[in-house]
Amino acid sequence: MARQKPGEPRNLRTSVKGPLMFSAFWAVVAFFAVLIFASGGSSRVPRFDLAFTAAGIAFIVTLVIAAMLSMSYKDNAEHLGKGSGVNLSSSKRTPHGYSRGTQTPPSAPGTAGDSTPDGDTP
Repeated sequence: MARQKPGEPRNLRTSVKGPLMFSAFWAVVAFFAVLIFASGGSSRVPRFDLAFTAAGIAFIVTLVIAAMLSMSYKDNAEHLGKGSGVNLSSSKRTPHGYSRGTQTPPSAPGTAGDSTPDGDTP
């Protein structure tokens, strides 16, 4: 709302037309669906009372949902779009999965750091 200048039309997200058109579409769908299925066949009288009730309920429910979703919308902060993310660089990893300088991998059997269970080196 702060970015809007006087005299300029609003975009579809901030205007009232978007949620109204969305709700009206689903109200028409609900009207025809209930009109067809609530009648119980072509030999019976169409149930316009149920169809208008369903259209009204669908209109109100979708309008409330669209209004809540549009009120909860918030732009991301500018600093969130910068940088390469967390842990995207694989150059700091060794083949064993240890980072350089933080932990050394265990020595393999038969190498210089190996000792026997009694503490003697072979």
